[in-house]
Amino acid sequence: MSDQGATAIPSPAPPPPTGPPPKVTNRGRSTVPIDSSNSETTDFPEIEYFGAPGPRGFPPLTEYLDIWDVDMMKKPNESNKMEHHTMLFSSDYLIVRRGQEFQVKMNFNRPYKPGEDKFAVEFIIGSSPQFSKGTYIPVFPTKERQSSWEGRITDASDNTVTMGITPAANCIVGKYHLYVAVLTPHGVRRTRRDKSRDLYILFNPWVAADAVFLDDESEREECVMTEMGIIYHGAYDDIAERDWNYGQFNYGVLDACLYIMDRSEMPITNRGDPIKVTRKASAMLNSRDDEGVLVGNWSGDYTYGVAPTSWTGSTDILLGYASSKMPVCYAQCWVYAAVFNTFLRCLGIPSRVVTNYYSAHDNDGNLKTDIILDDNGRIDRNRTKDSIWNYHCWNECYMSRPDLPAGFGGWQVVDSTPQETSDGMYRCGPASVQAIKHGQICFPFDAPFVFAEVNSDVVFYSRSSDGTMEPVKVNRTHVGRMILTKAAGDVTRHDITDQYKFSEGSTEERTVLEKAEEFGCKREMSEPPPADVDLVLPTLEISVGDGFELSLEFINRSEQRRTVDAYISGSVVYYTGVTSTEFLFTTPRMTIGPQKSVKELVVVESKNYMKYLVEQANLNFIVTGKIKETGQIVSAMKVVTLRNPKLVVEVSGEGKVSEEMMATVQFTNPFSFNLEGVYIRMEGPGIMMPKFKYYSLIPGGSSLTWSELFTPHRAGRSRVIATLDCPALRQVHGQASVTIDP
Repeated sequence: MSDQGATAIPSPAPPPPTGPPPKVTNRGRSTVPIDSSNSETTDFPEIEYFGAPGPRGFPPLTEYLDIWDVDMMKKPNESNKMEHHTMLFSSDYLIVRRGQEFQVKMNFNRPYKPGEDKFAVEFIIGSSPQFSKGTYIPVFPTKERQSSWEGRITDASDNTVTMGITPAANCIVGKYHLYVAVLTPHGVRRTRRDKSRDLYILFNPWVAADAVFLDDESEREECVMTEMGIIYHGAYDDIAERDWNYGQFNYGVLDACLYIMDRSEMPITNRGDPIKVTRKASAMLNSRDDEGVLVGNWSGDYTYGVAPTSWTGSTDILLGYASSKMPVCYAQCWVYAAVFNTFLRCLGIPSRVVTNYYSAHDNDGNLKTDIILDDNGRIDRNRTKDSIWNYHCWNECYMSRPDLPAGFGGWQVVDSTPQETSDGMYRCGPASVQAIKHGQICFPFDAPFVFAEVNSDVVFYSRSSDGTMEPVKVNRTHVGRMILTKAAGDVTRHDITDQYKFSEGSTEERTVLEKAEEFGCKREMSEPPPADVDLVLPTLEISVGDGFELSLEFINRSEQRRTVDAYISGSVVYYTGVTSTEFLFTTPRMTIGPQKSVKELVVVESKNYMKYLVEQANLNFIVTGKIKETGQIVSAMKVVTLRNPKLVVEVSGEGKVSEEMMATVQFTNPFSFNLEGVYIRMEGPGIMMPKFKYYSLIPGGSSLTWSELFTPHRAGRSRVIATLDCPALRQVHGQASVTIDP
């Protein structure tokens, strides 16, 4: 019987599989998996014979040169760590920098005979070492035979040979294992795997051939070797400082930094390129799309983690991530920048934390921060979407940029705070600071975003009832008002605004903005005539819990009388410029005579704002108004950062290495209400690992004292940093300087 003309019988689709989907592998796409783990290694055989065995098996190799011992010369006071500037690392392993010679001492069973004996020192990294990939590197002692890493015998006496090895200045950065292999006519005999012969190779800013070379000793000392940091915050006209222990040399931190690259599945072969390392790390420092190091939280509720204002350093965060393999809670911009700084300095990439005051976060990708006013000149909060952060912290790292035209190397912006996606992931940079200054925002990576953060115009639009919008005022100088970093070798601040932009109003600045427009950055081209009434808000220094008076001065520069219908708004804001609660709103009408000024006094009582305060205690006053006679808009904005009480930190003791000392923290609750759920943290670079203490209650008006013993393990100047944190009071800190003698 023929089956021609038979019809297919439909049947229901099989049920979808349950459970998690299988992990997709490289099978069928590459012969071996991509090597992306520095922690996985392959054991090399102790003996590799050439060819097949004879009738009596393989011949013994005992009559040839035999390796008895290998001395990695890894003590902190030995030449390797001193010359490679790695003596501060708390590590039992050898740590050196690429492009620079280090020494290894080998003991053989008899004196080495250069004419007869052949040996090589082999370095491997990753799980599938290959010579062609730079993950297996044999180093030879003779000039006749050399590989990409140079080798030479620097000393030979009796049975001991000292060999100088120079890793290539562009080699992979990470953890290697060393073998010594002796070549005989019958095969290769090598040392067995021994963890004590592991070594770390880092970037080298002291060597001109390295991409991160920085030709300034004071900057190198600051941006690679210094653990004590100062991060600037607060407001442009009321700058505050936060001490931070980067702790890049603390025990376990280097391994944690390598784990971050492993966790990102970054191919081992890319880990010698600082451009790729910093770009990958800017994504991995936040947890938004890759289970990275830190969870961002700006909400004020930190029940399930540590408040961002409570951290004193990076060590706890990095060690916590490496041990739990889970993102650490919680961070805001300065925590991201500080931990990223530790990562960069630890690996040897010169870096610093930078603070931009009035940093634009623009939601629609142009060079405008839009503030929408209604017909009467009052801010329309529902339609105003863009925000200006009181400050924003990012990092700069120093490297050459062979992927860009000449002149765009040097300092590069990298930012791990998750703000916008770049190539599908939350990351930013590296973007050349020179390119940003000159408007060359076509160059990778993410230059337009950083350019807008420092160059946006604040545009006030008047929105009429039919929905049309007209620009009524443009402030071209508010955003990117000042850019600061810590000065090299000092505890003062260094203003680097001129490295990002030419002076406001200069011809160069105009040319740069025109250049940026060519690359697609849209600016507000209209120039509404300035109003003939000026509005001045005072600079205030107010402590949390105090009432105060806000004095507004309206100055009439015209020859006619002016009437201003003003709107005065006072809000509690997050440091990101986002409003939490409006606590003050008043609408005075001001009449000002020709060439005269009038003051309006606004009284603010503490009870009006205290119950709404969020961390960092920022009050934002925005005054807008419409001049009745001309229809022009006047406006002024002022952020008042309330001063928190301070912690008193004192250090007592001899001040000598390995001799016990005591640090004492004192605090008095200045408020009438109780503080509940209080954490105090304390640490110090090179002298004290992080410690914390919990107090369930500090009654109003009462004091506490916490003393902690510690033993400094390093000589030099340092600080003990302390913070106090609880839901009702954030960002209380103090510090004490200390000098430790050898």
